[in-house]
This record gives sequence, structure tokens and C-alpha cells, in this order.
Amino acid sequence: MLFRQLEYFVALARERHFARAAAACYVSQPALSEAIRKLEHELGVPLVRRARTFEGLTPEGERLVLWARRILADREALEHEVRALRTGLTGELRIGVIPAASSTLARLTDPFCTDHPLLRVRVRTSLRSKEIVERIRRFELDAGIVYASGVDTAGLTLTPLYRERHVLVAGNALVAGRTAPITWADALEFPMCLLPKGMRGRQLIDDALATIGLTATPQLESDSVTTLLEHARTGRWACIVGQPWVATLGPTAQVRVFDLADPVVTAQIALVTTADEPASVLAGALVETARGLDFGPAPRPVTG
Repeated sequence: MLFRQLEYFVALARERHFARAAAACYVSQPALSEAIRKLEHELGVPLVRRARTFEGLTPEGERLVLWARRILADREALEHEVRALRTGLTGELRIGVIPAASSTLARLTDPFCTDHPLLRVRVRTSLRSKEIVERIRRFELDAGIVYASGVDTAGLTLTPLYRERHVLVAGNALVAGRTAPITWADALEFPMCLLPKGMRGRQLIDDALATIGLTATPQLESDSVTTLLEHARTGRWACIVGQPWVATLGPTAQVRVFDLADPVVTAQIALVTTADEPASVLAGALVETARGLDFGPAPRPVTG
């Protein structure tokens, strides 16, 4: 059995198409197909359901592709470990980040890259916590920043980073003459833009509202927190976002920011990595950096 055969098999499982898998591996389609047939012969089980086109993996293939991914990930970790012993950490670290944490990511990656200048970091944003966890389990990501609750992280390592609090960001025209505090009922009277249902940040808001018998019906929804804030900057919209995003507003005369209480909505943001041993040396170095940081309290609202 060759690593190359496992690489072709994993690529086919990912691409679900022989020609695309071959292109991803920089080989011809016949070469990829023949390598996978040899792998099937060596293992003694069929891995792929074939007709004129790729029809999926066999039950045996669905189980064995997990092992193939693990073997390739362990090989990569071994290579990183050897290079680290020789020259310091090198290679590429792949991180998935939920939208809520994209404004604070640099507080982790900047010192990490400073400490390990030979490393490359590839960041995937706008992923949901569940998708990040699934990709880590499939060895498609090395680490992720997720909501610590509401997702199954069994068998993974969670490193707490900080706790975010949701606040109201409202255009000045909406809150002229208002003073703190603003209640949730008051907030829902404004033209509201929120994250869409299904995203954890929106679920936290909906769950909080449900406890006091209220429901949000935003006129506009977007999976981008930046888009929500830009609408608030027009002066005619309000949004509810995690407090770390307040720092991205900078000096502005278009909006005011208010705490929301009764209930207070908070959520733990955490770094998630695989718990397998031996662990990825790159992910381990990221965890070490995270544990040495003090994210401190989230920035306070600029007004209100």
C-alpha cells in the first residue's frame, strides 16, 4: 500500500468525480483509477461503486476513507515534527473561523505568526461551528474557532478564548433622545437587521427573546456581521452583534451602542483542535499561543 494510493482515494471521496479527483492530484484519470483498483485488490474489499461514472463509495469505502484520512494526517504531522526539529515549525496551518470571531482572530494569529515566521496560515471564514468541527474530524482543518456550546465536540480539545456579550448597535436617527438602558422590547421596535436563522449568533438572540415571550422579525438578514454594521451606519437600522465587533466601528457619529439586559446574552468562544495522540505539532503550537494570551474583557459600548 502506497501513500499515493490513499491520497487518490481520499481525493475521489472528496470530489465525488474521477476527472476532478485526478486534476486535484495532478495525474491522469486512468492513473488515478488504476491506483485505486490496486488499493482495492490489496485490501481485498471494493471501495468505489462504479458504472459509467462515479456513483459513490461502497459501505467498506465509507469506513476505510476515515482511516485513509487519518493515516495521511499522521504522515503530515510526522513530516512537520521532523522539519520542526531541524529548522523550527514550517508548513501550513488551516483554521476555520465562525463569523462572530473574525474580528478577534488577529489577536491569536498575529502573535502565532510572529513566533513561527516560517509557517503559513490559511484561514477559512464564514463557517459554522458544526461545519468546522466536522472538517477537523475529517482532517480538512487543523483548528477552529467556534461557539463552545451548541455543537458536539466530543473527542476534541477545547481551549477557551473569551466570552462575548451581545449588544445593540443602532443608528443615531433611531435612538435620538434615548438613554440607557434599552430593553429588548424597545430594541425590536427599530428596523432590525440580524444574522439569519440557523447561525448560532442568531439562535442565541432568539433563545433569549423566547424567555421573555418576544420574537424577532428582522426586515433584513445577512450572514455577514460587517453588512449588519454597515446598515446601522446609515443611521436608519439597528442590529444585535457580539460586543467584540464594537471595536471595529472606530470613531463614528452614525451609531450608538447599548447594553441589553434581562436577559444578558453571552457565549463562550473557544479554540478547538483534535485530541488525537500524537497531536499535530502545528495545532499544538497554536494551542500553546492561545493559552498564553489574555483576551481580557470585551470592549465596552462606545456610547449609551
